Amino acid sequence: QVQLVESGGGLVQAGGSLRVSCVASGNIVSFNAMGWYRQAPGKQRELVASITPGGGTNYADSVKGRFTISRDEAASTVYLQMNSLKPEDTATYYCRANGVWYGSSGYAPLLWGQGTQVTVSS
Repeated sequence: QVQLVESGGGLVQAGGSLRVSCVASGNIVSFNAMGWYRQAPGKQRELVASITPGGGTNYADSVKGRFTISRDEAASTVYLQMNSLKPEDTATYYCRANGVWYGSSGYAPLLWGQGTQVTVSS
């Protein structure tokens, strides 16, 4: 079974840093774009950052200059380094993968992780 598993969330003071990770498990062959989304209570889920297989990145304006997304193809992992965290960054962070090939011929067009909580105290 192919799935995404996030880790690394937690509680941090404003101005601090956290790195969240997302591992794709299940005999992964390759995956297309991957991204991090977040959802705060009472708000819609929003894109935080995404990265293509070629390393092209895209960031929400609210996190530009503070967050960095990266991927390790060999480890089927995508990371989100979050610096200079603000209370408004508090949310559940979800990993998403598009176009995942796994096993001998398995394909999942879209996968979501279960989410990891990031809380930034003021």
